[in-house]
Amino acid sequence: MRSIWNGAISFGLVSIPIKLVNATENRSISFRQIHTEDGGRIRYRKVCELDGEEVPTAEIGKAYEESDGSMIPITDEDLAALPLPTAKTIEIVAFVPASRIDPLQMDAAYYLSASGVPAAKPYTLLREALKRSDRVAIAKFALRGRERLGMLRVVDDVIIMHGLLWPDEIRRPEGVAPETSVTVREAELDLADALMDTLGEVDLDTLHDDYREAVEQMIAAKAEGVPEAAPAPRAEPGGQVIDLMAALENSVRAAKEARGEETPDASVTDLSARQQPPRSAATPKESGTKKSTARTAAKKTASGASSARKTTSKASAGGKAAEKKSTARRTTAKKTPQKAPEKVGEKTPEKKTPPRKRSA
Repeated sequence: MRSIWNGAISFGLVSIPIKLVNATENRSISFRQIHTEDGGRIRYRKVCELDGEEVPTAEIGKAYEESDGSMIPITDEDLAALPLPTAKTIEIVAFVPASRIDPLQMDAAYYLSASGVPAAKPYTLLREALKRSDRVAIAKFALRGRERLGMLRVVDDVIIMHGLLWPDEIRRPEGVAPETSVTVREAELDLADALMDTLGEVDLDTLHDDYREAVEQMIAAKAEGVPEAAPAPRAEPGGQVIDLMAALENSVRAAKEARGEETPDASVTDLSARQQPPRSAATPKESGTKKSTARTAAKKTASGASSARKTTSKASAGGKAAEKKSTARRTTAKKTPQKAPEKVGEKTPEKKTPPRKRSA
């Protein structure tokens, strides 16, 4: 790999000659600008504003622009003459635990390669010292016209330097966090933990850029004259989350199904009973209402059923009582003989008393 900078690591009184090699590369696909009418390339020409002539790269220099628009030329010799100890040296200033470094500060990464045979011994000494201390080295170095902050750590048998942003280059996250007061329940945290456990870990080496592969396939198809394929259907954006618990439970179930794991019924509740019907736009949701529409409807249904049962019971009881009264009346009528109606003018015959028998 080609080095982009040559210098030395200053480790106390120890100097380690090294070469700086890019540890990362940008594999994103770049495009050229063209004239859509005829496909001609659109190029940017560097033209001097005074004479209107195009200027070659060899005649282009640097300058600092003052507030009034005047230019102060700056040459590479001027920059090289600056009294900076880090001009050609990576100066280690401290050793700190890796947890002290905020990942937000990390920038580009570089491999530090030992330059020549004499650098092998001090290079190995620094590498093993970093391994045994379980710490990282904080250093200052100058690269591409500015002084930078760096962090040295060990990966396998190589010392790697991460460029770090200066503390004043990191903006404070003011107004980024939600300002609304939200209470998270323990059940929701438990489901979130279950989702994290279900997703588990991933081998980072298996991850790749799907977008870049799709663009490469599209370019290859256009180059071969293959007709364009039908666009893939886009996933509909998710709607408003109505029930966070249902969303978490659904996520756990989907993650387990993706891993081929069986989802027991006891671990995930039925989501159909938890989902609420969408509210009408003309009926705003009352603040402070804690019962869902589904639960209210269920209670109303249960209340109606209970009232119906009570009405049926009363009607049945009333019918039985009426039946008992009718039966009693019929029984009394049978026991009591009915008198024959008297005719007008008819005399009632007198009853004759039978004569008494005399005893002898």
